[in-house]
Amino acid sequence: FSLLIGATNRPESLDPALRSAGRFDREVCLGIPDKDARKEILQILCKDLHLSTEFDYEFLAKNTPGYVGADLKELIREAKMVSLERTLQNSKGKKTAVTKKSEEKTSEAVDIVEEKPDSIEASAVSSVTSTKNDKTENSTNQPTSGCNVELSELRVWFKKDTKPLSDTQLKGIKIEMDDFKQALKCVQPSAKREGFATVPDVTWDDVGSLTDIREQLQLTILAPVRYPELYAKMGIPSSSGVLLCGPPGCGKTLLAKAVANESGINFISVKGPELLNMYVGESERAVRQCFQRAKNSAPCVIFFDELDAFCVQTGQILEKNSHYEGGASTRVVNMLLAEMDGTGSRKDVFLLGATNRPEMIDPAILRPGRLDKILYIGLPTPADRVEILKTLTKNGTSPLLSEDVDLQALGESSQLSGFTGADLKALVREAAVEVMKEVMNNTRDPNDLTVSNKHFQAALKNISPSVSEKDQKRYEMLKKEYVSNHNGAE
Repeated sequence: FSLLIGATNRPESLDPALRSAGRFDREVCLGIPDKDARKEILQILCKDLHLSTEFDYEFLAKNTPGYVGADLKELIREAKMVSLERTLQNSKGKKTAVTKKSEEKTSEAVDIVEEKPDSIEASAVSSVTSTKNDKTENSTNQPTSGCNVELSELRVWFKKDTKPLSDTQLKGIKIEMDDFKQALKCVQPSAKREGFATVPDVTWDDVGSLTDIREQLQLTILAPVRYPELYAKMGIPSSSGVLLCGPPGCGKTLLAKAVANESGINFISVKGPELLNMYVGESERAVRQCFQRAKNSAPCVIFFDELDAFCVQTGQILEKNSHYEGGASTRVVNMLLAEMDGTGSRKDVFLLGATNRPEMIDPAILRPGRLDKILYIGLPTPADRVEILKTLTKNGTSPLLSEDVDLQALGESSQLSGFTGADLKALVREAAVEVMKEVMNNTRDPNDLTVSNKHFQAALKNISPSVSEKDQKRYEMLKKEYVSNHNGAE
């Protein structure tokens, strides 16, 4: 009896004949471990390590999404190196302190001898001087950190994982939680190296206003991830997907990243045109691969930006002059529908779409079970603009604002009517550039980089709303047509 086992990270590249019955007829997918699996892997890898008492496996598992076993092993290795560096730094600091204190005491004794040479014998002077030299030498050679091991042995233990050191040697050395937090900044997960991001670094603190939209997204995506038992007990199926629509620059992409960050789940961002390929079958393969990666990284959010670029209505496809564009879009839509319907399991894979033109999207994409919820993100209100400005300037600290800048009055000003979040960001940047111009023209002290009201007024002359009044009216009509009717029909 013989058993043949093969391994690959690109099964789609294999000859189909190899995957037929009687050959490699059983496939086992070893996906990216979830939070519970990462916790178990960490516990196994860390079982022989000297960890601090406050070490938190739960925290570490939660903050390592997208990490595979090899990544976690590398993380632990990096944490060891951070711990070693910290231990040696502490040892060096203590050694310096002991040496300095010893020198001070000896110096005092020498001063006394020099002040009263007549009352002290020459032998005593010699003894004091000798003591000074001996103490300095001893304090340099003696370990003072509680680390009873040579540096060469430490390096072997940390880098090569060879024969474990004894408890006596390891006394005083412990890997702390802060060492792992520092290591997290250096070790990149494999999923990110393969070309798509894991948990975004955008938080709700980076999103000004949009409170109502935020709550709906939390209920749609965050709640099923945090409370799966409650959803299962009540028999509530999680929402299949959400479409964010509205004028450009109003924070659709920012919202999607923030909700993925808060829930601590993986995030795959796909730009619409990226899926289109002139070669037959390549576009469908890209869609299939995207969903497969999401399943392997579950829980995961797939964010389709510029959804209207490839999910065009059939009638509008036929009107296009380019046969390639129309054919590729049709194939992508069909493949996307198949994946959305979940011919395989799509558990814990959430869909988010964003578009500026919802009327262009094929209605089949928007039916219940697919992107069955539409959220409209419109232009910010005056109160929203104030919150956005506070967020962009970090409450007036970055860039530093002078006392004559009133963000409340500026945000509510009619001068900013029709400004989107992106327009406000450009305004803050342009105001900061005005300060830099003064510095470069030698009319301002380089140490004084405060942005004043006159800089904002100068910036307003160069910045105008990116959404015209005509487009604003069109978006309001789309809001009534798509959002109200679609969500009301659910």
